[in-house]
Amino acid sequence: MSLVVQKYGGSSVADADAIRRVAARIAETRRAGNDVVVTVSAMGDTTDELIDLANAVSGGNHPREMDVLLTAGERISMSLLAMAVRDLGVPAQSFTGPQAGVVTSGSYGRARIIDVSPGRLRDALASGHVAIVAGFQGYNAESQDIQTLGRGGSDTTAVALAAALDADVCEIYTDVDGVFSADPRIVPSARKLDRITYEEMMELAASGAKVLMPRCVEYARRFDVPIHVRSSFSGLEGTWVVGETEGDTMEEPIIAGVAHDRSEAKITVIGVPDVPGSAARLFEAVARADVNIDMIVQNVSAVATGVTDISFTLPQSATGAAREAIEADREAIGYTELVVDDSIGKISLIGAGMRSSSGVSAKFFAALRDAGVNIEMISTSDIRISVVTRADKLDVAVRAVHTAFGLDSEGDAVVYGGTGR
Repeated sequence: MSLVVQKYGGSSVADADAIRRVAARIAETRRAGNDVVVTVSAMGDTTDELIDLANAVSGGNHPREMDVLLTAGERISMSLLAMAVRDLGVPAQSFTGPQAGVVTSGSYGRARIIDVSPGRLRDALASGHVAIVAGFQGYNAESQDIQTLGRGGSDTTAVALAAALDADVCEIYTDVDGVFSADPRIVPSARKLDRITYEEMMELAASGAKVLMPRCVEYARRFDVPIHVRSSFSGLEGTWVVGETEGDTMEEPIIAGVAHDRSEAKITVIGVPDVPGSAARLFEAVARADVNIDMIVQNVSAVATGVTDISFTLPQSATGAAREAIEADREAIGYTELVVDDSIGKISLIGAGMRSSSGVSAKFFAALRDAGVNIEMISTSDIRISVVTRADKLDVAVRAVHTAFGLDSEGDAVVYGGTGR
């Protein structure tokens, strides 16, 4: 008997019909002789609706109460799904994140899983039940509060449970048929990947691909949990996300895919003294605001003035906190002006084959040139090239690069739910 952990996103449980369809799949998996643990997200747009409701009620900042509020969405899903599974003659029990033994630490709204003690889940499995767990949430033992894990937290919950239970596979069900070479909403001819490594999937996720979250993939890589990305709307095989295995590298394609991200902004700090310590003071201020930085570029110093400009990208949602922190340290940093640009987009080319293939950069930049896309910033790793351009050029850039590297398939990809989650 295998132990299978399944995760269903919001579009997969968007309404009563969808919940019954998911319940039938769970029952089928259980009747095939598998032990089954399920992690479920909130229905459809429930989380966004709860955020809107909170904003309508209060304009204040209430992180603890927001976490209490937002965990309600997953609790609704888990209980309804348990009812639907039981109606099919399969025993099922629902559990909140804390009941399932998910222990967290860190800030409200973006806590991290530090431990999983799945004793109650093991007991449920031993008694023949399907265990259905609310994703996105855990229990902080220090504060004794419930906490949420941030966007994509249900994926991380599923992988963490799979690791703790030593599951054979973690199946992530979404509204597309697997991991594609680009977002099929922008590139209809995107190709479904049969297999991708943790390393490549990490880069895709960090570069904007929404089918999996970076923390989820990192957790899977750390504990060697195979992830099977599948659609809850079809019976197709999907995509396996696994580690390197012997014999993989010879015939693997050079490029795995093209990712894009519209959620970042760019801050340029103008007139920074080009002396030791200036950059440190700038980024220490940003770090105190708890802001994550992606790309950084420092211009060549002007000889006559001895000052330079430093640009960096960050989440759009963090621009206010970053600006406030930098302005508070303006005298220490010594800059003359700060400019925020929230009309940028990032496009990234990812593939493990870059390590041993020449000409990838030349082809990438030539495709952008031919599409009339100007480059503002460049960042690379050994398996990724990322550039920042104008947001209104992003779709054109993605399609041009995808075609240039021969990633187009003959047929169009199918998007069942429309959200990618």
